[in-house]
Amino acid sequence: MTPTQSKSKPGILIQELTKIYNPDSDNPVKALDGIDLTIHDQEFLSVVGPSGCGKSTLLRLIGGLTEATSGRIYVNGKNVTGPISDIGIVFQSATLLPWRTIYENVMFPCEALNKKNALSEPMEHYEERGHELLNLVGLGDFADAYPKELSGGMKQRAAICRALVTDPSILLMDEPFGALDEFTRDKLNTELLDIFTKTNKTIIFITHDIHEAVYLSDRVLVLTDRPAKIQDIVDIDLKRPRSENIRESTQFLDHVSEVRNEIEAYI
Repeated sequence: MTPTQSKSKPGILIQELTKIYNPDSDNPVKALDGIDLTIHDQEFLSVVGPSGCGKSTLLRLIGGLTEATSGRIYVNGKNVTGPISDIGIVFQSATLLPWRTIYENVMFPCEALNKKNALSEPMEHYEERGHELLNLVGLGDFADAYPKELSGGMKQRAAICRALVTDPSILLMDEPFGALDEFTRDKLNTELLDIFTKTNKTIIFITHDIHEAVYLSDRVLVLTDRPAKIQDIVDIDLKRPRSENIRESTQFLDHVSEVRNEIEAYI
C-alpha cells in the first residue's frame, strides 16, 4: 500500500532497504542492510559514517539512479522506480560542460526537459529562475563566463543552481564540498544554509566532516560499517538561522562529540 503523508509531511519514506552489488557473483557486496528511515518535508538531514559504508549508495537509491535489491523508497508518496524530476542532485565534482557558459550550464536540465515537453512552466519562467539562482549564490556577474574561468567553489555554486533550476522539492548532495579548502568550504556551508532557508527544500547531505554535518542539519544519520545499518539518528538542537559563531558554542561541540562517538564505534 502506498503510504499517505501525515500532518508531519514525510517527504521520503524508506522501508527495509537493502542493496547488494553483484548478487550472482562469487563475491557479492552487501552495501545496505534493512534501512528504515523517514525524512520529513523541508528537513536538512546529513548522512555520516565510516568510509565506504554505503552513504553514496543510499543517496543514489533515493535519487532513482540505481535499483534496490529489496525494500521500497517513497518520495512524496510515490514509489521510486527510476530517476524523477522532483529531485536535484549535486555530486562532489561540479561536472560542468566546458563549452557552455555558466548560465547555459545551469539551464541544461530545463533544455533537456523542454525537449520532452516535461516542464511544468513556460521556458521563460526557468530562464528567469536561472538568473535569480545565480544572483542568490553570488554568481550573477559570471553568467557569461566559462567553467575554466571559475574557482572550485564557484563551480560548485553553479552546480547547486543547476540542481535547483527546475525547482525540485528535494536536493541530494554527495560530498559537494569535500574537495575544497577549509575557508571555501565554510563559506559555502553558510551559503547553503541561506539557500535552504530561502527555497524550503528537503536536503540530504553526505559528508565526512562531522562539524559540517552538525552545523547544517536538523538531524544527522549515522550509518554503521558495511553492510550499513542505522547506528543512530542524532537530533541537532541548534536554533535557526545559524551563524558561524555557533560552531564555538558548548551545545555545538556536544553534538559533534555525540556524532563522533557513534561513528568511532564502527571504525
